Amino acid sequence: MFKDCFDNVRKNVPLVHNITNYVTVNDVANILLAAGGSPIMSDDKDDVPDIQTICGGLNINIGTLNSRTIQSMFIAGRKANELGHPVLLDPVGAGASKLRTDTAVDLLKEIKFDVVRGNISEIKTLAIGSGTTKGVDADAADAITDETLPKAVEFLKGLAKKMNTIVAVTGAIDIVTDGEKAYVIRNGRKEMGQITGTGCQLSGLMTAFIVANPDNKLEAAAAAVSAMGLAGEIGYDHLAPYEGNSTYRNRIIDAICNMDGEQLEKGAKCQIM
Repeated sequence: MFKDCFDNVRKNVPLVHNITNYVTVNDVANILLAAGGSPIMSDDKDDVPDIQTICGGLNINIGTLNSRTIQSMFIAGRKANELGHPVLLDPVGAGASKLRTDTAVDLLKEIKFDVVRGNISEIKTLAIGSGTTKGVDADAADAITDETLPKAVEFLKGLAKKMNTIVAVTGAIDIVTDGEKAYVIRNGRKEMGQITGTGCQLSGLMTAFIVANPDNKLEAAAAAVSAMGLAGEIGYDHLAPYEGNSTYRNRIIDAICNMDGEQLEKGAKCQIM
């Protein structure tokens, strides 16, 4: 199943509109190109409606919020909904500040999202409308472990049903669920957390996957998570002893560039709960 999801990205070359974190915007564009997609970055309120008409989907990332881009996110989201385009929300840092939390919650109220992707602290914040997030990183107290996995899956399934969306939580153990089925994914390496923007890249990548697989969005979202994690494993294995996180970032993008559906299918570490 994951093979087809990735192959469809290569085949269909989905054009993804990104309103994203300016810290990582270049890496988001590059990973989309590496996967076979096509990125476009636009965040001006007068530009986003037209841009969304030519794109297949929309990736909204609140990592570097300001009053100008917040307005654009709502305009672009409404336009995407009007056109029936898939929309993904990455609530970066929700719970770390009132602006981030309120913006994410308001976006969820006004826009229909096909996928909400974040770390467990950000997702818990959205569930209750407030929370504690360590900057843009998950709070250690929220971490999903083998011991807490069954409870986490149950919680996230309930949240996905309530929000009527796919919820994707990434961390040491990743969970992707639509409320009925949950994919538990164990690809990746802890060193990926030392690179700014692997989560942002995943959100762009996941948007391309769901645009390219409109009838299979849950599996597409899970495939994107596995692909990113597998790229982290491959990239790390190719690091020389003297290379660090800057090279590692490039190795991950290169791994996606050289990956195909068959390699993903074989390398995915996934179970269904």
